[in-house]
Amino acid sequence: MIKSIGIAAIALVTSCALYAQTSPKEQYRPAYHFTAPQNWINDPNGLVYLEGEYHIFYQHNPFGNVWGHMSWGHAVSKDLLHWQHLPVALEEYKNADDSTQTMIFSGGAVVDSANTSGFFEKGKKDGMVAIYTAHKHANLKGLAQYQNLAYSSDKGRSWKHYDKNPVLDIGLTDFRDPFVFWYAPGKKWIMSVVKALEYTVQFYESPNLKDWKLLSEFGRQGDVSKIWECSSLLQVPVQGQNQKKWMLMLSSGHRQKDYLAMQYFVGDFDGKNFIPQKQDEVLYIDEGKDFYAGIPFGNLQSKKPVMIGWINDWEYANKIPTEKFKGAMSVPRELSLKKTDAGYRLIQAPIELSFIDEKGIDLTNIKVKENLPLKYKGESYELKAEIEIGAAKTFGIKLLKSEGEESVLIYDAAQKRLSFDRTKSGNISFSDRFPSVESVVVKPQNGKITLQLLVDKSIVEIFANGGEQVMTDVVFPTKHEGGIELFSEGGSVVFKKLIIRTVVKKK
Repeated sequence: MIKSIGIAAIALVTSCALYAQTSPKEQYRPAYHFTAPQNWINDPNGLVYLEGEYHIFYQHNPFGNVWGHMSWGHAVSKDLLHWQHLPVALEEYKNADDSTQTMIFSGGAVVDSANTSGFFEKGKKDGMVAIYTAHKHANLKGLAQYQNLAYSSDKGRSWKHYDKNPVLDIGLTDFRDPFVFWYAPGKKWIMSVVKALEYTVQFYESPNLKDWKLLSEFGRQGDVSKIWECSSLLQVPVQGQNQKKWMLMLSSGHRQKDYLAMQYFVGDFDGKNFIPQKQDEVLYIDEGKDFYAGIPFGNLQSKKPVMIGWINDWEYANKIPTEKFKGAMSVPRELSLKKTDAGYRLIQAPIELSFIDEKGIDLTNIKVKENLPLKYKGESYELKAEIEIGAAKTFGIKLLKSEGEESVLIYDAAQKRLSFDRTKSGNISFSDRFPSVESVVVKPQNGKITLQLLVDKSIVEIFANGGEQVMTDVVFPTKHEGGIELFSEGGSVVFKKLIIRTVVKKK
């Protein structure tokens, strides 16, 4: 949860009905990516599974469409795709002296099935405990950050704050974003939490979620070009092997591209120390400009962890041209690791979209030389392609194309580089930091590359070669013709397979 660094002072917006009906004129509201019914959202918080329900809490301003009054919004789902919105779970509150307030910054949630906290009645196995950063402020000036508890006996529908908060306070103004999980070998809770300005993750242990003891620190490695925050420590399965490795994810900067991003480290955790493998490069989770603060679900029964991230960028987050809502969440991603000659590397794959309509395009062996418009038009769809490199110097796909507007995915065969160009994508005038071309190396496999694109009105998620490389960007087309065009330059290319499926709006 980033502070309001570099963000203009937030005007208090007149309170309105929190979950009012959405307007059909909301041209950029995605059809299948999570958004709040209205108003600002950022980091996902407290992702947890409990008895058939996936819970997403999230940073939310109940009073306006810009950052401010941080509270925890709340929604639940049975399939990670269709969400039922619930009232705000944890609200910003005034402190006892009435001269300061406390925002509910980012954190996690756990199911305390053994009632280690003592918050619940005997025998209760579905009690939930939220661990969040309390951000104490006076007129938006940050005064302190420390870790608090709240607990729920009714599966997150109502909450009580622990009367002996804070449970962890080391006297810093930038100490935030606790992530907590049960460490079975040691029969204890483990917390990762970040000293943001010191590029340091601290690890604590507790038998009861209330009393925390410092175990170790990890930091000043990888990318330290910007602040560190939103860490999470988890086990991830290795593809083709009967083993798991520990992975530390955190939100930070992108050294080469000068914006906030996410990085990860793979290594071992012995219940006290996280020891990373040797790596000769910074490992970024998403090479686009609009994926941040991703965390995994807790208490999940699946074999692979599932992560959701915030889709937006702090450089222009308050300025994007959306109406009643601002900010969205990624499609949930399953995580695994692949062992390579350079070490373990993260693989990300979106969960299957169960609401895809069968209407669309299913083509094979399409030879493309110069430009080939498709007979498909739409703004919310999934596109899968298997492309044989051929003789072309560059080739790609133009998305959300209208007269004078296009968002372009380009592959440079010589450089083995995949780029996403949104400099002509539509409305780009709201920030001089928005028009951009992001790129990443994608090496062909047997002379081919594969692409899976999730396009959703104002969102493009790109998964290359089965999720070995990922880019996420927002775009804001103004003409909404939704054309798709294949192209090549300097020779021909063959799309061995091309599948496009319309994604119908969730119900």
